[in-house]
Amino acid sequence: MGAIDILVFVVFVVSVISIGLWKSKGEKTHSEHGAQDYFLAGRGLTWWLIGFSLIAANISTEQFVGMSGKAADWLGMAIASYEWMAAITLVVVAFLFLPTFLKSGIYTIPEFLEYRYNTFARTVMALCTMVILVGVPTASVIYSGAKVITGNFQGVAPFGIDLGDITVGCWIIGVLSAVYVFAGGLKACAWADLIQGTALVLGGVVIAAFAFSVLADRDPQELIQTARNQEVTAESLQNAGPVQRFWDLNKGPLPDGKTHMVRDIKDKEIPWTALLIGLWIPNFFYWGLNQYITQRTLGSRSLAEGQRGIVFAAFLKLIIPFIVVIPGILAYNLFQGQLKHDAVNRNALLLSSDAPDLYVSLSDTMKPDRDQVRNKNTVARIEGNLNRGRTPAKPFVYKFDAMFANLHPQDAAAVTAYNLRQLDGKLTIDGFSLDENASPQALADFSQKLAGMVSERAADTLSTETLVALDYDNAFPTLIRELLPIGQGIKGFVLAAIFGAVISSIAAMLNSASTIFAMDIYRKLRTGASQYELVTVGRVCVVAFVLIAILIAPSLGHPRFGGIFTFIQEFQGFISSGILAIFLFGVLVHRAPRYVGTVGLLLNPVLYGIFKFSPQIPGLKSIGVLQTIATWSFLDRMALCFGLIIAVLSIMTLVRPLAKPVELPVNPKMDMTSSQGAKLFGGVVILLTLVLYVIFW
Repeated sequence: MGAIDILVFVVFVVSVISIGLWKSKGEKTHSEHGAQDYFLAGRGLTWWLIGFSLIAANISTEQFVGMSGKAADWLGMAIASYEWMAAITLVVVAFLFLPTFLKSGIYTIPEFLEYRYNTFARTVMALCTMVILVGVPTASVIYSGAKVITGNFQGVAPFGIDLGDITVGCWIIGVLSAVYVFAGGLKACAWADLIQGTALVLGGVVIAAFAFSVLADRDPQELIQTARNQEVTAESLQNAGPVQRFWDLNKGPLPDGKTHMVRDIKDKEIPWTALLIGLWIPNFFYWGLNQYITQRTLGSRSLAEGQRGIVFAAFLKLIIPFIVVIPGILAYNLFQGQLKHDAVNRNALLLSSDAPDLYVSLSDTMKPDRDQVRNKNTVARIEGNLNRGRTPAKPFVYKFDAMFANLHPQDAAAVTAYNLRQLDGKLTIDGFSLDENASPQALADFSQKLAGMVSERAADTLSTETLVALDYDNAFPTLIRELLPIGQGIKGFVLAAIFGAVISSIAAMLNSASTIFAMDIYRKLRTGASQYELVTVGRVCVVAFVLIAILIAPSLGHPRFGGIFTFIQEFQGFISSGILAIFLFGVLVHRAPRYVGTVGLLLNPVLYGIFKFSPQIPGLKSIGVLQTIATWSFLDRMALCFGLIIAVLSIMTLVRPLAKPVELPVNPKMDMTSSQGAKLFGGVVILLTLVLYVIFW
């Protein structure tokens, strides 16, 4: 960055944090309502604060890095379903979930479970939510935020601190995120979110505009190399405008076309079946029952303010794919070479660490270019790995896809030969072989089958690893690095907006995790705790939780996670289906017995774990139906878990219904008048969502 960029970046970040802390200075943490001030902003948030805060807490590098990466990969526009279906979800949450929560006056979502079910259900959900919140989304957003730093500062090492190192980036992001949530609580987060949410949308628009500008000027002969449409030609692209070029390059038929919202049933992430049930589960869980999102709405001044804020956020969700997903696809069209470069560095670090002899034998196309300044620190780390000569406890077998094999055919053959040598004396291959002159596709298929056999039959003695052709998680950092001019302040503003979004999301997660510990766990163990003591415990938790997340975050770049966005969504499946099921029963089925809450919470991780890991569980490998389910999209597995839990809870309710419905507590200070304007605008949002699905079907 230039001097002006650095100045803009520093001024923006310092200003946002300062405004947040200034706006929260009136919080009286020593008073009788200190916890309410710190954790729920004194229940005084207005609709525009709620709306922008919801978006800023949600949209972070999880989307800008993870979602744009999935868009650059094969999913394309289909990944936008997480955003556009969320718009409909938010409208439902505003008029179904929010009235129940505000009327009861709860601080946390687990607290509702105690009132509706029992203390055990509250404790189980609190512990599960806290662990998942710190270990998955918080760590993931720290990692993806660090990707933005490392993607733009490779080769830069002020004061000997390597800003291209993912671990250094994680520490920078995590520590700064903890500062103002430690000091200011939810009100600081909400006011900072207002500024960061606005800047985030503007920054996304700026990047999209630059991407389309470059697309308009790019040589058609270069663009045609990335076409997913067999009918497009360089001649047809010559006189086309940027929007038409985008459409023509990516509109091909499935599975290659990237402009489709509805994908084949065999798609491994978002098949069309997931749009019917599976995708609604993480959406309703996230927007209606996820503490770090719902905490914003629990701080509403009134029901009407909360509903207006949520519907406003729903409208903003319709805009997000245009500034996140479409730029991700453009990153593939414009900068495939840079994504390949990043993948080479990633693979080289893995191979030099765990298979140095193999790495040395590979061609130069598998090694970082030593002449590029941005590779300086990567090269140094690789040389350190080679000099150390570490021998892993379990040798690795490497798998790759057809794109990798086409880009590196000789090296793919060398990796395959290495894999076979690792099997000697550890695993006998039966049933398939490889031709001496195998094609790249055959090499890729063989490596996938081999890795599958190792996972099933030799996991105790061998490990598997993935080599990637393109580093899709670097799509958005690449757009920032390659598109934005240096020295004009634009790059500084956009990076500050993205950085602010990271800080905002992590702060929201830390604030919510600390709220759950203080209000759902600590207050139960120490019933006489003062309000200030609860706030102090919350602040201590912020420090502890951010340290845990920082330690986890650097490992999330590993290819085994399948991309950061998928990692977040899939692992929340261990709790989301069960939580959604028991909440729906709690709100809609008034005579459901209290113990169904406990059953639903405990049953979901068991079912989800069996469906996901059955190929590795002795005794379950021979059950054909479980092996079939294990191949499903994780969203379809979540739908199956949800259906089974609903069936079990229904039977329990029919057998032993409550004699009379549970009476929930009532907060008499909350104005429960609903907003008619929000209802009307919510209907408009739903209609617009359907129109978008028709356009991108």
